[in-house]
Amino acid sequence: MTLKPGTPESTFRPDLLAGKHALITGGGSGINLGIAQSFAAHGCAVTILGRNLEKAQRAAQGIVDAGGRALGVSADVRDFAAMQAAAAQAAQELGDFDIVLAGAAGNFPAPVDGISPNGFKTVVDIDLNGTFNTVKACAPHLRTPGGNILSISAYGVAVPMQAHVVAAKAGVDRLTETLAVEWGVRGIRVNAIIPGPIDGTEGMARLAPDEKSRKRVEEGVPLGRLGVAQDIANAALFLVSDAASYVTGVILNVDGGQNLLGGAPQYQMYLAMQAQQNRAE
Repeated sequence: MTLKPGTPESTFRPDLLAGKHALITGGGSGINLGIAQSFAAHGCAVTILGRNLEKAQRAAQGIVDAGGRALGVSADVRDFAAMQAAAAQAAQELGDFDIVLAGAAGNFPAPVDGISPNGFKTVVDIDLNGTFNTVKACAPHLRTPGGNILSISAYGVAVPMQAHVVAAKAGVDRLTETLAVEWGVRGIRVNAIIPGPIDGTEGMARLAPDEKSRKRVEEGVPLGRLGVAQDIANAALFLVSDAASYVTGVILNVDGGQNLLGGAPQYQMYLAMQAQQNRAE
């Protein structure tokens, strides 16, 4: 399989993941689709799991059309029984998993005053409980030793408008570290990635819907640019490859240095939004 047109040339050998099988939740779009495409381009069979079966199958077909092996299956990560069924289906069709990537996430920008209890619970159910359900459902089909679990986390600092996500993903980080300790004796490595602002994603469109806010986000990144999906895919490729065979329990920031500034850039954006809202009133 060749890399998607316009994607930066990979620094990894083409057969890096040859003969392996990865299940990726939330793989129908955005960062997770980019990871799925990159894994497939390096020889990995990919199962894309999403709530919308048509979307998951369409994403899988795109990988197949490019010369890779892929399957689209449907389940809601909040439904453990559905996850068990989907994991069993994927393992039956493409073999046991070498890699499980928990990428499904829910998010909407809102201050605490604007988040209902149900809204908070929904994000925690998808982001944190969904990660737990993914790991538990896939564990019986995960190769040991040598299996890899990878989660997509977020925000290592307090971020205005994101209390629900910050709380849920902090749980994902601690789950990652605990699993790394408990399952290390099985030869399973467990890591997570914290992406920075990634261009072309739904999250970025919500965060910066216009050029002015986009510029403000870029100014809050020490490297001075937005990331692209391939930046995250490259980190994922490293973490699940033999090059990282002694790496586990790591929460890796791939954010252009944004977290080094703490929550200050996001706080400035929050203040600007509050000022604009006050003027409108």
